[in-house]
Amino acid sequence: MRVLQLLTQARGGPVDHAVEVAVELARLGHESHLVSPNGAHLARAAAAGVRTHVAEVRAKTDLAGARVVADVLARVRPDVIHLQDRRAGLVGRLLAARHRIPSAYTLHGVPDELAVLVPGNLEIARSGRRDRFGYLVLERLLATAPRSAVVTPCEALATYARDQVGVPGDRVHTVVNGVAPAWLETTGPGVRSQGSADPRSGDAERPVRVTWLGLMQPVKRVPDLVRAASRVPGIEVELVGDGPERRTIEEVVAGTGTGDRFHLTGYQADPSPSLRRSDIFVLPSAAEACPMALLQAMACGVPVIASRVGGVPEIVRDGVDGLLVDPGDEDQLVDALVALAGDQALRLSLGAAGRSRVAEQFGIDRSAQALLAIYERLVA
Repeated sequence: MRVLQLLTQARGGPVDHAVEVAVELARLGHESHLVSPNGAHLARAAAAGVRTHVAEVRAKTDLAGARVVADVLARVRPDVIHLQDRRAGLVGRLLAARHRIPSAYTLHGVPDELAVLVPGNLEIARSGRRDRFGYLVLERLLATAPRSAVVTPCEALATYARDQVGVPGDRVHTVVNGVAPAWLETTGPGVRSQGSADPRSGDAERPVRVTWLGLMQPVKRVPDLVRAASRVPGIEVELVGDGPERRTIEEVVAGTGTGDRFHLTGYQADPSPSLRRSDIFVLPSAAEACPMALLQAMACGVPVIASRVGGVPEIVRDGVDGLLVDPGDEDQLVDALVALAGDQALRLSLGAAGRSRVAEQFGIDRSAQALLAIYERLVA
């Protein structure tokens, strides 16, 4: 099958997911194409046998960018086109309808103004009639296109798509995100093997390493982690990523009086070394679907603390695969950090269980097979 995936962004969870899908499709012998802005992710995909195309759609009204994508579609003539972010979902489905190509759109998340409509999420930004009309109504119309499907990475978003957007139930399919086998590797320098000794063994004086990974924006609630971690002695925090809220986060770090325990390392094309040397991973977001950073940390055997929002409880079983806290509750976050930082056996137990859960339920092979079944129904 000839599958073309479209992205309009070069960083973030949807990009990681699209690359993993593209590489797996190529491995299975399908003709796999990836269209997106230029970046290291394209080179990574190309090295694994994916046919890559550079196209930038900078806004929903970027007609020049849309024409570049249309030219790629005309040349490739895919059997199905898969849209992997919201802007791609608008532009790509319009082009797919025009060219009579079946389309699948993965709803990785919703605008901040509508996040509270997803079960479990906090309110991030106030919404008005314009937000609801401009997104919900338009999304409902796009979802009725012939031979199209909406894919969600968690049941929380599937509920939103059916109940809030109004997408017909038979067009909504839940396919969880998946991680590549490399994330589960148990050999090599710096790789934590399942059941292995804690990285702090033999170095009791070293602070416990806490890691956060993602795009620095308000929905991620990174200041919550900074304030909570500043109250827990004996830990140091690595914040991996960049984004519009970086300056605010730097100010919060400075205001804690414990700035020497925080390290803002910026964006990393390959964050696996940071995750593998970490003792605890924390994701304190106000809204999430099926976050790739969380899956990647669990795959590395790192015990996780995450807020109980969106699709996160579908991944992490509290007390079994990690610890869940209420979003925005810094006291609960402090308690969870204290519990893990002070208990090596608990860290090992949760880390091993989380790794096993990802290996069994969230591998890219399972995700790709589920997507292929949807593609085949659309083409048929």
